[in-house]
Amino acid sequence: MKALFYLGPDTMALREAAPPVPHAAADTVLRVLAAGICGSDLHAYHGQDPRRVPPLVLGHEAICRTADGKRVVVNPLISCGSCARCAEGRTNLCPARTMLGMHLPGCFAEMVAAPEVSLIEVPPGTSDLAAALTEPAACALHGLQLAGRALVRPIAEARALVIGGGAVGLLTALYLRAWGLRGVRLAETNPGRRGVVERAGAAESFDPRTTPAASGRFDLVVDAVGASATRRMACDAVAPGGAILNIGLQDNDGGTDIRRITLQEITLLGTYTYTRADFVAALSALADGTLGDLSWVEERPLADGEAAFAELAAGRSPAPKIVLRP
Repeated sequence: MKALFYLGPDTMALREAAPPVPHAAADTVLRVLAAGICGSDLHAYHGQDPRRVPPLVLGHEAICRTADGKRVVVNPLISCGSCARCAEGRTNLCPARTMLGMHLPGCFAEMVAAPEVSLIEVPPGTSDLAAALTEPAACALHGLQLAGRALVRPIAEARALVIGGGAVGLLTALYLRAWGLRGVRLAETNPGRRGVVERAGAAESFDPRTTPAASGRFDLVVDAVGASATRRMACDAVAPGGAILNIGLQDNDGGTDIRRITLQEITLLGTYTYTRADFVAALSALADGTLGDLSWVEERPLADGEAAFAELAAGRSPAPKIVLRP
């Protein structure tokens, strides 16, 4: 089969590979229909994620077909099922968790092996591209549910700022719009992506380099970038008693104003991935059109994956999400 391999910093190559072998007795081999490029895949591409050791097939956002013809999305997060966190339903916090495209071969290939329990059938009539967004949509949904519990008033009443117009940031804004928020602002430095955000009707976009966010104005700030500069922006923009939701993982180099967080009783939340329930709910939202028509998703053949990674890394692509088709 053909597979796109990460070979080292800034190096990808399409190669022939042996068909996948199930990792455990409960695994099944699936034919990949489409797989999205995630920001964490880009971190790996730059050699910034020690958990992803080359040579490795990346990719964890996928829709596949089973041997009996069913279309399924794959929850790439594999938990032990028996620890305290798994017993609570918080499988994303399992200390023994592993992940496709990180610890195990991923989905930028013609076939992938995954546990049967990780498969969720796609509703009839749902496009492959919509289903391929289930994983990032589940990330956005899980984080917003955490943030909603931290706010004093219902999230629909919040003044919200989203930092970053990639797929997770855009999906976060689309969820907020669907939940009734008006006047959501979205900070994005890439002009092409600002245009995509506006055309999607997700939020009012602006360039934070020329138009600073209003200090102390927002009840909820979602940092979908996770850099020192965006953490400083979030700490300045959040209102007293508000919440900062950190979902991005670009770097770990400071930027958090812990004094302001303490004196203004600001809630600082970290969020990681999702539970199976989030996955199911996100797929349903994508299938029924809650998150819009998704025309901002760009589709390319797997053979063009190397070029797609290079364009995303250089900031030349305005697409918040590129989906590769084997």
